[in-house]
Amino acid sequence: MNTKAAAPSAIAADLQNADREQRGLSPDTETMNNGRFIRPSWDDYFIEIAKVVSSRSTCLRRRYGSVIVKDSVIVSTGYNGAPRGSINCMDIDKCKRKELNVPAGERYELCEAVHAEQNAIINAPPERMKDATIYIAGFEKDNSFAEGKPCLLCRRMIQNAQIKEVVYMKKDGSIVRAGDIRKLDDAMMSFEAK
Repeated sequence: MNTKAAAPSAIAADLQNADREQRGLSPDTETMNNGRFIRPSWDDYFIEIAKVVSSRSTCLRRRYGSVIVKDSVIVSTGYNGAPRGSINCMDIDKCKRKELNVPAGERYELCEAVHAEQNAIINAPPERMKDATIYIAGFEKDNSFAEGKPCLLCRRMIQNAQIKEVVYMKKDGSIVRAGDIRKLDDAMMSFEAK
């Protein structure tokens, strides 16, 4: 039996290196301290997983990944892309919103994609989402961080799924933890992950 850990995927490594570069860190800064391995916080861990999930996105404009977690166990993941059985924008190299120069956050009815949060909710058993946490991370086309704050429709779905907390990555790479989804706009607190 092979006991060696599998090497991380090239995409995951590229995303991780881009993330570290954006934050001005060397590859060893987060994992080593005086020769000792430092474990990431749960929030950092699940945000990193959301970043890797985003690599499956089929959107031409932005890649998002989402992870629903309960009791430190992954319940479901989702990424933004066309519904099952539909042609992906990536495969036909066409985005109606991009062609019409629609700004981010507007005219979602023109978009073929299902959001990462929506896909994670659709794929999760309802009883496991109650009081869970959803983690959201995204990247722009140029691999810079995208704003991870859920849109209004996703916030409604998160609320209806009875997910208790939202943790997302902002455009500057910082992490935001929002308690009550209904008060996301005015009850946010930014924090350094523990």
